[in-house]
Amino acid sequence: MITKAEKTTQYIIRTVAPIFNKKGYAATSLNDITKAAGLTKGAIYGNFKSKDEIALKAFKHNTTMVLSRIRQYMDKGNTPLERLLHLVEFYKNYYEFTNDFGGCPIINTAVDAKNTHPALLQHAQETIATIENLIAEQIEYGKQIGEIRKTIPGPVYGKRFYSLIQGAIFMSQTTGKKEYTTDCLNVIIDTINQRFK
Repeated sequence: MITKAEKTTQYIIRTVAPIFNKKGYAATSLNDITKAAGLTKGAIYGNFKSKDEIALKAFKHNTTMVLSRIRQYMDKGNTPLERLLHLVEFYKNYYEFTNDFGGCPIINTAVDAKNTHPALLQHAQETIATIENLIAEQIEYGKQIGEIRKTIPGPVYGKRFYSLIQGAIFMSQTTGKKEYTTDCLNVIIDTINQRFK
């Protein structure tokens, strides 16, 4: 059974996670946090040791939503190739999916934390590695069962595909033009269809 304190902690994180994602660590003030949560400073610090702890948990909340949705999409596939194509399908709607909570939390946090917050940057790097590995694992499994050509290196394509995806998302977020993402995802689909089989 979840305690009242745990419910309050979860409520605070859910409420402030979009603020950290939109404004960044440095620009998010304690006043922003108390105002959004409708709680006093004492209530906030009764649940968290510091702003750092709130920021890290807010990032984890945002990326858990992303990773959960990726897995939901990939689980629709019955084979490695199908799962990879479902991953692409997820990213076709990523701009709209993340728009409600301030855009891609991985890009936003990594850029914001690069020179200012090593712990947040490390969490962003770990999330990047997780997604790259999801792609690489499907490729390697596809090779094992003969669905994907043996010459396709999973880790290389995990990085390559995710770099294309994140670069396109950055451009779409920055310009407000979804075609950057659509075009790059079509490149990935073409690569899967033409080179992997």
